[in-house]
Amino acid sequence: MKSNIISVSVMCSDLMNLGAEIDYLKKLGTDWLHIDVMDAHFVPNLTFGPDFIKAMHARTDLPLDIHLMVTDPELVLNRFELRPGDSLTAHVELDRNYDELSRFVRDKSCLFGLAVNPETPVEALRPYIGLFDIVLLMLVHPGYAGAKMVDGIMDKVKETREWLDANGLHDVMISVDGSVSAERAALMAAMGAGIFVGGTAGIYRKGMSLEETIPTFRKAITI
Repeated sequence: MKSNIISVSVMCSDLMNLGAEIDYLKKLGTDWLHIDVMDAHFVPNLTFGPDFIKAMHARTDLPLDIHLMVTDPELVLNRFELRPGDSLTAHVELDRNYDELSRFVRDKSCLFGLAVNPETPVEALRPYIGLFDIVLLMLVHPGYAGAKMVDGIMDKVKETREWLDANGLHDVMISVDGSVSAERAALMAAMGAGIFVGGTAGIYRKGMSLEETIPTFRKAITI
């Protein structure tokens, strides 16, 4: 799997001109498009849904990095088709059996991920060893764009990489999401992160154009 992946958060994009912006993001070297699906139950916000994902598939061939912040992942997943190369991530906090969902996603030639909220210990992943390809570390309290990074949370990247390696999960990638600036991304790349969700702190940075932020971000995560 390719490392040093830039996954741009579509929630932070110019939604009124999204088609043209997606084309431009691809031209500038974006690897994935991060889609936050929220149900106003698991998190206190309501965002994109299955029809939006279908429209994204019709508009671009960039892989979609679909992050389900919902209480019922299957309910959402049954309403759209995954495309080979996409990734789908659900939350470990749901405390459920993920065998079937993981198998379904992987059978589509997609990657299956588990997300971990700031308060959740890495050890919560243990019951699911062998089921996930990605660990998505939330560095903010999920639900809104532009949230402040939790103090000291970047140390969790190193802790997670060590935990994965100690359990033989060397190929599992760490994705980081929430207030990921280029400067912080560089530090977390050195700690073992490989996928970087870019939003208002890193890609849609105030006072900088995409022509500036994406190359800067790419340089920061290339180690």
